[in-house]
Amino acid sequence: MKYLSILFVSLTVCSLASAKIFEDCELAKKLYKDGTPKVQINDWMCLIKAESGKRTDIIGPQNSNKSYDYGIFQINDRYWCTVGKPGKDCNIDCNKLLDDDITDDIKCAKKIYNRHKFSAWYGWINKCKGKPLQDYSHCL
Repeated sequence: MKYLSILFVSLTVCSLASAKIFEDCELAKKLYKDGTPKVQINDWMCLIKAESGKRTDIIGPQNSNKSYDYGIFQINDRYWCTVGKPGKDCNIDCNKLLDDDITDDIKCAKKIYNRHKFSAWYGWINKCKGKPLQDYSHCL
């Protein structure tokens, strides 16, 4: 258990070195460029702000089922990624979700969305669903 804690802290410290906090328009453009429909941009932006504050290096606290959430979309390692090697439904190493290149993060988030829509993310449910959303159309 001690070694697992050391590994977790080491990975977190390493990820801090490559952390990025996106600017709003930069992130909206990236989502759009990677194929996100214009009509969904405001929801995705709200989700990302709610889940990670637009930071790429976030590992959420341990969930009740002992899983963790990774990166800008807070993608869960119980179903979608594996720590240390590509795996699970997104076939990605969870640590790849902590770098500044969010292309693979977007691909995985879209896979989650295609199965569960935005309701897969509690941040979206609690802070975005049914609420007036900030408009990012001027960024695209």
